[in-house]
Amino acid sequence: MICEGFQFILRNQANALLRLGVSAGSHFKDQVLWQLWRLYLQKSQQAYTNNPVRSSTFKVRGLDLDSDSVVESSVVSTSETDGEKNLSSTAGSNAENSSDWSLCSGSVDVGSYLTARLRRTHGLMSMRKTLALIHLALIWSREPLTLSDLLRLVNEGHVPYVNAYEELPEEMRLDGRDALIFIVESVPSHRAVHSEAQALALYLQLQAFPPISRQSLLHPALLSLRYLTDANLPDELHPWVCRLMECAGMADETLHTFDPVSRPVLPRYDVQTAALIIVTMKFIFGLDDHTEWDLSNESSLRDDAENTFNLRRWYRLMQAALIRAQQRRDRHVARKQWKARKPLPRSRKSQCVVMKKKRTAEQVQTCFEKLSSCPVGVQHCDRSSFRFCWGDEDGADGPSLHHKKMDRVLILEHDVLTPSNSTYWHPALRPCDPRKCRSHYSEFEPTFPRSFVWLLQLFSFLLDVKPADLYDEVLRVERRVLGSRTPRSGPLRRKRRTRAETRTETRTPQR
Repeated sequence: MICEGFQFILRNQANALLRLGVSAGSHFKDQVLWQLWRLYLQKSQQAYTNNPVRSSTFKVRGLDLDSDSVVESSVVSTSETDGEKNLSSTAGSNAENSSDWSLCSGSVDVGSYLTARLRRTHGLMSMRKTLALIHLALIWSREPLTLSDLLRLVNEGHVPYVNAYEELPEEMRLDGRDALIFIVESVPSHRAVHSEAQALALYLQLQAFPPISRQSLLHPALLSLRYLTDANLPDELHPWVCRLMECAGMADETLHTFDPVSRPVLPRYDVQTAALIIVTMKFIFGLDDHTEWDLSNESSLRDDAENTFNLRRWYRLMQAALIRAQQRRDRHVARKQWKARKPLPRSRKSQCVVMKKKRTAEQVQTCFEKLSSCPVGVQHCDRSSFRFCWGDEDGADGPSLHHKKMDRVLILEHDVLTPSNSTYWHPALRPCDPRKCRSHYSEFEPTFPRSFVWLLQLFSFLLDVKPADLYDEVLRVERRVLGSRTPRSGPLRRKRRTRAETRTETRTPQR
């Protein structure tokens, strides 16, 4: 059965996460992920039900028959399944009347997965849904592994996804049309997996997830510490992120806890936290291509300039590190072997073509190994949640700025520290109808300040998301802060300025 293949792949993915250090351990795999998988099989009527969905015919191949020539056997009556039986015994009971079961070529229910109507009405499994199910299990276990982290591990090959069918046992031989289901040659995007997880959670009709409290590592209060460290921003910026989070009403745990009834929107913890940091930096530094550089000039003239955070110095340091990191990523993608070691032809007729492509790929790989300084098969990706390493040790991306002070950009007003920047620009905050239009980032990006666009690109690289997705989340945070009924002179600002009051021409950050 197709679901048996997905069960093995899910098990291998969970084992890989356990080897990588998922702290929940057996609780994540045996209690959370397994229960979600069993519930999915029951909801999709593939197992643990008295009326399972089955293909109407079995296709059996004899030893003397071509793989494309099949004989139809009679319809096998489905025996009543029991909740305690595993999938292997369930599939075996369905084929107990077939004496040639061991000679079957491919999966017996592949036709159901290739039928659009059945796939849509029964929510049948796909390779993308395996990542969505893993993501839901990680959130339920409150693991500090965000969706960005999961996709990064998949991209780097630490968690099996591309060509994951190669790890299936020999008795689960794939053939023919199975290739259309199990073969994938690219990793889905952050938005695609999140949307799949959202739909899957509603499909399973799950109860409310365990609360994501302020002490949880998925909460923006703690997750922002990690992103500030990765972006080499000063530690003194963290209280201001928490302050903005309070102003936006985003500190409440109910906002970050998924509940299909009261809050049916699955939070994007990583993107939401990055948006909070970006909005905080807009409040403090302006990011209008003028204010931030004026503040940097003033900071460089102070006697203690070496201990003061200077945005210009940070920009130069981060830009150089970002270019090197992007080049490393591009080299890793170029060296990666995307084609399977065990090609899976869709038919006997295409087998010769597939094997010829495999030999060609192996020859190109051999030539690349000779011309390159690093063999193709060698992986240099560290299993870390951080993109950069800051400090004085060998191999660091640059000196650490975490201990720098922010005295120059903050002033004492009425015995309260307040950003010296008194203006804040923002685009139109009126939300659009999601049924009629999507992100307008590509439309407005040429008119945005270049420093703001660069900051979006930096955090988009850290999270491996599109700048448009991060920009939409920034707008949501700004709507919560500026669209609320808080006093005009709030704790982070003294004056608001609309987008129309700012210069809109294209600017280049001063270097």
